[in-house]
Amino acid sequence: MRLLLDMGLARSTAIYLRTKGHDAVHLRDQRLQRLSDEQIIAKALSEGRTILTHDLDFGRIVALSQEGLPSVITFRLNDMRASAVNRNLDAILTSLAHEIEAGALVSVNEQSIRVRKLPVGEAGD
Repeated sequence: MRLLLDMGLARSTAIYLRTKGHDAVHLRDQRLQRLSDEQIIAKALSEGRTILTHDLDFGRIVALSQEGLPSVITFRLNDMRASAVNRNLDAILTSLAHEIEAGALVSVNEQSIRVRKLPVGEAGD
């Protein structure tokens, strides 16, 4: 899977994902930490990447766009250390690969993983 990690996530998570066979890049590694949210979304879309973030704005922007991509995985964990994020990612990327590839907003917290198909608001959503 092709993934783009936002500044709220640890760079070590991108390294971890690469060891698992994913094409993962972190904005800081590309010296793009000052991109606006809209520019990050455009980058993810043009590169076919799913955005991994802690920032709620990405899901809102993508939902309002009424587009089918990019997918966004938003982490709202009390413990945002890389080890906790990585544990959740293993399960999410395995069990929700099809939904993420097709276009989805995924919200992750300690109690649940919520998935909304993109574009938001389509019949059957």
